[in-house]
Amino acid sequence: MAFNKMWYTIALGLLLPFSYAHTDFFTSIGHMTDLINTEKDLVVSLKDYIKAEESKLEQIKKWAEKLDQLTDTATKDPEGFLGHPVNAFKLMKRLNTEWGELESLVLKDMSDGFISNMTIQRQFFPNDEDQTGAAKALLRLQDTYNLDTDTLSRGNLPGVKHKSFLTAEDCFELGKIAYTEADYYHTELWMEQALKQLDEGEVSSADKAYILDYLSYAVYQQGDLGKAMMLTKRLLELDPEHQRANGNMKYFEYIMAKEKEANKSSTDSEDQMEKETEVKKKDYLPERRKYEMLCRGEGLKMTPRRQKRLFCRYYDGNRNPRYILGPVKQEDEWDKPRIVRFLDIISDEEIETVKELAKPRLSRATVHDPETGKLTTAHYRVSKSAWLSGYESPVVSRINTRIQDLTGLDVSTAEELQVANYGVGGQYEPHFDFGRVSPIFCFHLFLLHKHCVSLFQVANYGVGGQYEPHFDFARANEPDAFKELGTGNRIATWLFYMSDVSAGGATVFPEVGASVWPKKGTAVFWYNLFPSGEGDYSTRHAACPVLVGNKWVSNKWLHERGQEFRRPCTLSELE
Repeated sequence: MAFNKMWYTIALGLLLPFSYAHTDFFTSIGHMTDLINTEKDLVVSLKDYIKAEESKLEQIKKWAEKLDQLTDTATKDPEGFLGHPVNAFKLMKRLNTEWGELESLVLKDMSDGFISNMTIQRQFFPNDEDQTGAAKALLRLQDTYNLDTDTLSRGNLPGVKHKSFLTAEDCFELGKIAYTEADYYHTELWMEQALKQLDEGEVSSADKAYILDYLSYAVYQQGDLGKAMMLTKRLLELDPEHQRANGNMKYFEYIMAKEKEANKSSTDSEDQMEKETEVKKKDYLPERRKYEMLCRGEGLKMTPRRQKRLFCRYYDGNRNPRYILGPVKQEDEWDKPRIVRFLDIISDEEIETVKELAKPRLSRATVHDPETGKLTTAHYRVSKSAWLSGYESPVVSRINTRIQDLTGLDVSTAEELQVANYGVGGQYEPHFDFGRVSPIFCFHLFLLHKHCVSLFQVANYGVGGQYEPHFDFARANEPDAFKELGTGNRIATWLFYMSDVSAGGATVFPEVGASVWPKKGTAVFWYNLFPSGEGDYSTRHAACPVLVGNKWVSNKWLHERGQEFRRPCTLSELE
């Protein structure tokens, strides 16, 4: 039996996908789901260990009870008891043999199977980077959706199926991670939440003194010396001998006395510093504020006059033979830039096929370095993606054909279908996807190679998954990101929504105030370039963090080459 268990454990380890070892789990909900199964297996293994220990203790308990009765009888009349030859023999046997067997049973380690399983599976565990990444995701969601710490701690989020809460120890851990990043604002928020929950009577291993130590320093770093002193005094009430707190208290008192003297002569200079700080904040925040407001659904509202220009219709792809008898449903999402949504454009079966093809290939998403033009990972893009080509699956090929029929653009020069899975707090901060290079003139496009293609992208946004404001076309003054493809700039974007999202996860356009919300089975389409080849800067867009749920998307970036007669150049630069 032990032999079979050992081989079961080894086989289980071998069946696990080794490609997931040491990957960035927090960047993909799709890959995180495998960790649920890993943890479930460990729980089963742990329960087997507990049963084995309980069985061992039960045997020892029975032995003890039996000998307890026997020794009680024997000690009342030792000579009479041993006068029976069988009792004398059994005493010799017990002490010479049976107590030795009991000793072996007590010393027997029942944890071997569990420890072996743990050792095998530990190599597939998340690491410190994953834990830090997931913690930062919670902080990012807190900021984007204006969530207070108590709401987040108690798990009171919209649309949740499996409510969960943060313990005081969890809050303390979030505060520590913020502290290590010198993020004293969030350190204060989460240390205060941990302290609040302990003050309310929560039983926890978190130590108030440790929390107050972090909290007082974080508050001091933000310039609130009075509050820092108050918290330090509370810490010293708990631990009068706390060395650092005593040192800090003396330092705070010295600084406060010094500031009182300085304040008398430096009021004007402080006012000037405050003004400079305000200017810096104003310079930094406008796009970020617009982006976060749009993510929360608080963006600009289109005027009734503009809304009247938006229509829904049955669309046949400009008399495309495949859609004349069975047109698709299309509706306008925005007027400038024109963003249209196609409804019921990809089936559940096709979605599942694309996800199954992409999941084994998901890897950390990269960005084009604007200085070198090379692909690299970046902290501002937290996701995993995979690329699917039409020759791999008839489903992908059929999707590519559908995009070509409905957009009227040649997909032979498009990039492959990209499938992306955004993880916890997954994001892509404001950036441009297009290379700011001089547009390729119409007559130059004839010279480009016809069969330069790239693949179809599918994306899965996890909890907090997002893709911050960016462009899908190349820009000037940077290395040409698409030079190797030989297909020109990204002329248009087609984006499939392959899942519904309970809360968050919108695609937003901060420049114009548009918010497009995910709806499973639909796709949105827009042009990144004007017909002249110049970039349309109003298409700067972002994927908001997924607050609750899981967001899968796939996208197709179509390029300039091959569109010479399908979308001819105009004489005007911005037409």
